[in-house]
Amino acid sequence: MGPFVRRSSLLSILGILVALLSISTGVLGATFTFVNRCKYTVWPGILANAGSPRLDSTGFELPKGSSRSFQAPTGWSGRFWGRTGCNFDGSSSVSCQTADCGSGQVECNGLGAAPPATLAEFTLGMGSQDFYDVSLVDGYNLPMIVEPNGGSGACTTTGCLADLNEQCPMELKAEGGGACKSACGAFGSPEYCCSGAYSTPATCRPNIYSEMFKAACPRSYSYAYDDASSTFTCTGADYTVTFCPSTPSQKSSRDYSTPVTGPTTETTAAPQGSDSNFVSDPGSELEFGSGHSESGSVAYMGSTEEGSGALLADGSYLADLAMGGSPPRTESLPPFALLSTLTLLLVLLRS
Repeated sequence: MGPFVRRSSLLSILGILVALLSISTGVLGATFTFVNRCKYTVWPGILANAGSPRLDSTGFELPKGSSRSFQAPTGWSGRFWGRTGCNFDGSSSVSCQTADCGSGQVECNGLGAAPPATLAEFTLGMGSQDFYDVSLVDGYNLPMIVEPNGGSGACTTTGCLADLNEQCPMELKAEGGGACKSACGAFGSPEYCCSGAYSTPATCRPNIYSEMFKAACPRSYSYAYDDASSTFTCTGADYTVTFCPSTPSQKSSRDYSTPVTGPTTETTAAPQGSDSNFVSDPGSELEFGSGHSESGSVAYMGSTEEGSGALLADGSYLADLAMGGSPPRTESLPPFALLSTLTLLLVLLRS
């Protein structure tokens, strides 16, 4: 084999390994798939954080039983939510009954959700960990879960299955009853909003409303500094965001009323903020969530608990969230092995 042929072959192998390395370390970002299992149409909204590129859409219609996917680049951060009861004919200044973004259009065009709104929040790592949560700090309007697909690390499913609108205290009910406000949204006082003299983790503590939400949804952010058991990490995964996820038919004998407080793994610095507020059906067992408010500011920690799982009605896997379970995942290729091979090939190419 001549030197030119050998060099060409090595370059081809090098190209393949570079591609594999890119995939294994999350260089290509992540695919977000939105699934609507509600009995009604949902209009997801998408808001990229400052400095993050806009995705292919900032809002779209998602009929019941349908799904839609988007690709997000590495380093992207932002939030998703579901709008309900929408009418975009221009007859009203408010287009949606809940979580309206105020654009008057299907596309939100850089505008966020009006509380109360269940939020799914993400920061995709630059070749490292992704951070994600489901937040109720700005209130609740519909059930939602986030499920990692593939990836390595804890990669825990999070969210809340309960219809909290049916159990929302009267003082937190939004007009029309289609959403449940957070205590901050309902009362606006510093002790509930973690502002002013209550702007630190030491001074802003759980309150009667956040504790009620936490008891129902142990993995959800129940107030701004509720991050230790409410933010999760995964490396190199894609994510499925499901509205109104199905509930497993068989109940577990485990006690899901207490938040998991097992070991956590410190992670690299993550975006600031967190929140969430929900109550779940006492008979429902897989309720969770986490997130952060527009003005919240907290560091993120990743949970590493493991647990068993259950099947959703559609046959997909849903982890026992309350026990820290995580869905089946495919481990990414070990980057160190690929890097070693690349180094060897570069040495050969120079010879």
